[in-house]
Amino acid sequence: MTPRFLLSRLIDLAFVLFGVSIIVFLMIRMIPGDAVAIMLGANTEITPERIAELEARLGLNLPIYQQYANWIWGVLHGDFGTSIWTGRPVTSEIAANIWPTLELTFLSVLVGAGLSIPIGAFMASARGNIAEIAVRIGAIAGLTIPSFWLGIVAIFMVAKFAPGWSALGYVPFTEDPLGNLSRMVLPVIALSLPMLANLSRLVRSAMLDALGQDYIRTAKAKGATKRRIVYKHALRNALIPFITSVGVSAGYLLGGAIVIEQVFAIPGLGRLVLGAISERNYPLVQATILVLTGTFVIVNFLVDMLYAAIDPRVTR
Repeated sequence: MTPRFLLSRLIDLAFVLFGVSIIVFLMIRMIPGDAVAIMLGANTEITPERIAELEARLGLNLPIYQQYANWIWGVLHGDFGTSIWTGRPVTSEIAANIWPTLELTFLSVLVGAGLSIPIGAFMASARGNIAEIAVRIGAIAGLTIPSFWLGIVAIFMVAKFAPGWSALGYVPFTEDPLGNLSRMVLPVIALSLPMLANLSRLVRSAMLDALGQDYIRTAKAKGATKRRIVYKHALRNALIPFITSVGVSAGYLLGGAIVIEQVFAIPGLGRLVLGAISERNYPLVQATILVLTGTFVIVNFLVDMLYAAIDPRVTR
């Protein structure tokens, strides 16, 4: 990996985050209604003076560009602002809700990526037989079934056949490891299935391509076993596009976790940001989406670095 490659990726990362900050800032203000109207909605003593006072206190009386400049300047200094409704720093509210989202995403990536390698390798090595066709049909089904629908069906099945299973809500792992894992099983299955299906098909395709290469024929000519050819020679080369796809898929899982959190009543960043949007809690929405996007961009940056370390040709 060359310093020039690393510098170019860091510059790309900075520009992406800067662009996202502008888009998020503008979009939240384009939503009909504003925080002042919502905060004063139930108050019968609404006066222009009261509205002006509240706007000045929240900084909403400033021109839009000045509001953005003040916010991004604070972000650059580690200050993401204060929640309009609670008066607490938004960083503390995000910190209180980020772990369920990170745990759900991490476990889903672990399951989706971890299982896709042996499944994809099996599909490539057993191409054309009945078992491989059945698995391939299952992979296609996994791509077409929305995660939220699968989650709802899973909740219904649990309620019907295992009513004693607490499938909803969240328990921190440090408080009750078994309770935490029992509540994470269904959300992780629902969230990881599309990733598992997609990556399995990718591994299968990459391995079929690798199995047709000359070095595989050479290995066969030297008497290598089928297992050695598949898992030692072909799989190693098939993992290069796999690593890139894992990074991209992890970002999408982070977005999908927001929906799954709603289905399974998990108090993560998804529930936090949706509640903040309905309340027009500008600082909290801006900070939460910036954190989610930043995590996605940083994961892909790390994947780029790993990819460059595996295949130095991409840095040229």
